[in-house]
Parts: sequence; structure tokens; C-alpha cells
Amino acid sequence: MDRMIYLAMTGAKHSFIQQAATAHNLANATTTAYKAEQNSFRALPVQGDGAKTRSFVVDNTVGADLSEGVTQNTGRDLDVAVQGKGWIAVQAEDGSEAYTRNGSLTVASNGLLQTRTGRLVVGDGGPITIPPDSQVTVGRDGTISIIPNTGGLNAVATVGRIKLVNPPESDLVKGTDGLFRQKNGQVAQADANVHVLGGALEGSNVNVVDTMISMISQARQFEMQWKLVQNADTNAKQASQLMNLNA
Repeated sequence: MDRMIYLAMTGAKHSFIQQAATAHNLANATTTAYKAEQNSFRALPVQGDGAKTRSFVVDNTVGADLSEGVTQNTGRDLDVAVQGKGWIAVQAEDGSEAYTRNGSLTVASNGLLQTRTGRLVVGDGGPITIPPDSQVTVGRDGTISIIPNTGGLNAVATVGRIKLVNPPESDLVKGTDGLFRQKNGQVAQADANVHVLGGALEGSNVNVVDTMISMISQARQFEMQWKLVQNADTNAKQASQLMNLNA
């Protein structure tokens, strides 16, 4: 009886966890360049003497769906969308280098180029500083050019280039901050083959309809697992009553 309880109890627990991940994906269906989280289950035997016939379910996190979202034109100078495979290098909260496809950029009060979430954009030579009172354009290769609002219109100057990388997707892992890093902790090398489109942003790759269907399916899975627990409890009580009668 306890074998059924082991499997059903852990199955219900991780079905609930999977529902939480699916709800998180749905909540980010309109988040710029969001990559949907993926989860799966697997059964493992319980280790220890006398437990060889018992098994339980664990949540085997696959990672993230790295497929591209739909590119949307915004017309904003500091919006960039990565075209095809590739990532924008940013500085994480701990100072390490991480990667994102969210190209909604802005200029901080100190002139440093950063994402709207406050992560500094990494340039080929370090952080990129944008002079005040200037028009900004982003080239296809990530080059940042400015034209001062005062002076000649042909006074174009290059202030840096966004570091664009393209490490193997199998080497990337998504952190709790939503940024991606290489599993080995190493910094990815800049890739000249990665290009961006100015005045556009990549949308979320979450399919709302599919995600809603997954939520319904996972709710039914949770209900099924819980019914198994209740059935095991009922069977245990009936078995106990029969044993008492025989005694």
C-alpha cells in the first residue's frame, strides 16, 4: 500500500511544482524576449534496505525553450532585437557576465548603457558610455554611434559596440534572475556573425493557447495523483478492519 502512496504523493507534489512553472510562463507571455521554462518527470527507486520495491517521482527540469519569439518593430532608437541565434552580454548583479535577448536598452543617469532591468550592457571594451544630449543609433553588428544634438549633423562618432555572443545552446543554463550563463562558468567569446535589428524587440516565445492547455492537463494530473493517495488510504483502512475481524 505504501508503494502506491510513495509514487502518488511525490507525483502530486511535483505536478503542483510543474503547474507553478507553467503559470510563471503564462504570466510572462508578454515579457520581452522571455524564454519559457520546461519541466519533466521521472521515477526513481527509493534507496535503502527494505525499500527496493518503492519508487518516487522527481521533477527533472529540462531547462528553457530557446526558440525565437516574434520580432516586433518599435521605432525606438535604443531597442534592438537579436536576429537568429545569439545573445547580448550584460553584467549580472554579482558583476559576472551573463546573457539575454532582451534588447530594450536605456541610458542611466551616469551615461552608462543598460537594460531596462538595470543590467549594464557589456561592450567589446567594457561598459558603454553614451554622451548626454545626443542621438543614438545601433548598427547591425551592435556598433553604437551617436550624433550630438548640437553641432554639425555629420559629426558621427562611435562610442562602442555591444558584445554579441553565440555559445552552444546546450551549454547555457537559465538563472533565477532570468539571465543565461554557460554551465562551466566561463565567459563566451564575441561572435561577429551575430547581428541585431535596431528599432525592434523580440517578443516572448510563450504560446498562450498551448500553455493554457498544459495548465488544464497538469491540474488533472494533480487530481489523479491525489485520488490515488485517497484510494490507498481507503484500502489501508479496509485492510486494517479485515485483520481486526480475523483476530
